[in-house]
Amino acid sequence: MLTVIFPDGATREFEDGTSAMDVAKALSKSLAKKVLAAKVNGELWDATRPLEGDTTLELVTAADPATKQDALELIRHDCAHVMAEAVQELFPGTQVTIGPNVTDGFYYDFARDEPFTPEDLPKIEKKMQHIIQRNDPFTKEVWS
Repeated sequence: MLTVIFPDGATREFEDGTSAMDVAKALSKSLAKKVLAAKVNGELWDATRPLEGDTTLELVTAADPATKQDALELIRHDCAHVMAEAVQELFPGTQVTIGPNVTDGFYYDFARDEPFTPEDLPKIEKKMQHIIQRNDPFTKEVWS
């Protein structure tokens, strides 16, 4: 068993191997739908990563003022990846280079022989919407 300590100081026991998402589901199914990530002992974690022993836990959602900034940064990061996927599907052979989220949004630099045109932007946006509507899961993989 492990003890989870919530931001308000409340505690609750969970089975070993429980993830932050499991905790969210145990608290409220509607809360679980809003969770984007978790702060575990103050560190940002993927919500599906199993908790490791007794821990402080803050569930990151866009609706919670305490975690809104973290949620916004995650959303921007994920949007950058969706944009890169859209560009590569629409323009095969395009090389994705640098693309972080920034204070006011996100961007990617792309390398391709032919420059993008203003007419390409609505196509990219439409493809991004299509990718999002597929509702594919976002997962984090840690590689050595």
